[in-house]
Amino acid sequence: MRIMRRKLLTDSAAAVGAASVSLGARVAWPQAPAPNDSVGVQLWSVGAALQSDVDGTLRKLRAIGFKEVEPAGFAGLSAAELRKRLDDAGLIAPSAHLPLGENDLEAAFADAHALGARYAVSATLRPGTGPLLPELTRAGAADAPRVPPVPAMTLEDAKRTADLANRIGELAKRAGLRYAYHNHHFEFAREGGVLAYDELLRRTDAELVKFEMDCGWVATGGQDPVAYFEQHPGRFPLMHVKDFLPLPTEQPTEPDGRDAAELRGTIDYRPIFAAAHTSGLEHFFAEQEGPFTRTTPLEAAEAAYAYLRRVSS
Repeated sequence: MRIMRRKLLTDSAAAVGAASVSLGARVAWPQAPAPNDSVGVQLWSVGAALQSDVDGTLRKLRAIGFKEVEPAGFAGLSAAELRKRLDDAGLIAPSAHLPLGENDLEAAFADAHALGARYAVSATLRPGTGPLLPELTRAGAADAPRVPPVPAMTLEDAKRTADLANRIGELAKRAGLRYAYHNHHFEFAREGGVLAYDELLRRTDAELVKFEMDCGWVATGGQDPVAYFEQHPGRFPLMHVKDFLPLPTEQPTEPDGRDAAELRGTIDYRPIFAAAHTSGLEHFFAEQEGPFTRTTPLEAAEAAYAYLRRVSS
């Protein structure tokens, strides 16, 4: 899919948490804080620092001001161990990216409970292939080789993905969780005048399948995050705040995440937050894709926090 490159941006980070509970158990989730007090970070953004020093990195994120994190992996720990480290740092993980596909959902749901998460999130599903998070996140790592572009989602892909998402959503509900689908850019391919992402929204059960809108990737797909919040109230309780630098002219490849650490791309997040809060937003997370060339991931997280404190109310 050739990427429309007129609104591209990037900035954010990820998180983690743990404490095991058997499936179906009821857990006491913290109530969503007031919007301006709930600035979160996706821990993937500080993945290297987290791997080398879990406790120190989590303490630094809390010192910056973050209270919430969203994990995408457990930094070599079990979910329960990571939860303890989060507790010690004064952080909570209301949602977590997990390997949700067609197999071993029970283990993934158990990890969500261990983290204390309310939402179990898949970073894109495709039936028969499972989640795409490993491939996409490797592509964004500063020291990782690029992977081939992910093919555009067809309407048939969207139908099969929606069927799988509905099944996962039903099982998540039985396990005392809520399921959310996280987008990238390839869901915004158009076929016969219809966007695959719109087909996902139409074919999924609104009570079983929620969405985590990654605004940077929505803009990369040539669409407007505000319109989705306004047209689908209640479907987007989670949001990623991301900003890409514009690509060089005539370069039909991935957007460039380098040096967009301070969310100085082309997305104005003020109207997005206004629409999101009206639509039922509960949690939002800064996420920086990298690679980082003029700042460290933690410095990028600090810049993102300062920006989000200004624009998220």
